Amino acid sequence: QVQLAESGGGLVPSGWSLRLSCTASGFIFDSYAMGWFRQVPGKDREGFSCISSQGSSTYYADSVKARLTISRDNGKRTLYLQMNGLKPEDTALYYCVAIYAYGGGPCDARKSRYWGQGTQVTVSS
Repeated sequence: QVQLAESGGGLVPSGWSLRLSCTASGFIFDSYAMGWFRQVPGKDREGFSCISSQGSSTYYADSVKARLTISRDNGKRTLYLQMNGLKPEDTALYYCVAIYAYGGGPCDARKSRYWGQGTQVTVSS
């Protein structure tokens, strides 16, 4: 059974940091690129950061560049997102996503294979 389990979300004041984790099971983790997507009610989901299957290539949307860091530990089958300098506009439901045929660059939801249930991040002003 495939499972992506996100954790680490919460309510924090503006400027604080959070570290999200996503633990995978039921599929060959290091055969997939991984990404973090987020969605705010009423808005399109945003694939703001991706990492290649072996971690050699990363992508960040301009909206998060220099504040967020994506990483993975294939031995632990875990994806991470370190978020620093959080802003109210970072408030969203954050999803961990397994992506196939990733060639670098922006995260493409059309190539998503598995999704987690999401973890809520709320940043107060």
